[in-house]
Amino acid sequence: MNIIGRLTRDAEVHVLSNKKQVVNFSIATNDNYRNKQGERIEQTTYFECSYWISPRVAEILTKGALVELCGRAYTSAWIGKDGEAHAGLNFHTSKIKVHRGGNKSDSIKTASKNSSKSAKAKNEKSASNQNEEDDDLPF
Repeated sequence: MNIIGRLTRDAEVHVLSNKKQVVNFSIATNDNYRNKQGERIEQTTYFECSYWISPRVAEILTKGALVELCGRAYTSAWIGKDGEAHAGLNFHTSKIKVHRGGNKSDSIKTASKNSSKSAKAKNEKSASNQNEEDDDLPF
C-alpha cells in the first residue's frame, strides 16, 4: 500500500531495550471530494508511522516534508492513563520517498530495504550523469 502526505512533526529515533532502533513520525493525508449537495469536502487522515530499516533516514524527515510511503496500514486500540479507550491509524513503513515541492517527478531522496546495493550503482551512474532525478540514500 502507498500513501502520500506531509509530516506533522520531525521524525524521532527511539532505541528499544533490545538495542534496535526505530524511527517514528506522523503524516497527514488529504482527500477531497464533493458531497451530495455539491460542497467540496476536505478530509484529513493522520497516520503514526514507524520505520525500522535505518535510523539515518530521520535526518531528512522534517515537519512539512512531502513523503510517499510504501508499507502496510493497521489500526491500534488502547486504554489511556485516563481510563478512556483510544484508537489510531498506524503505518509500518518499508520504503520512503521524500519529494520536493509536491511534484512527484521532483523527488530527491529514497530509502528502502534494498537501496544500499542500488545506491552504489546509482552513485556510479550519477557521477557520469548529474541530471539524475532520484538519488537513493544508502539505508
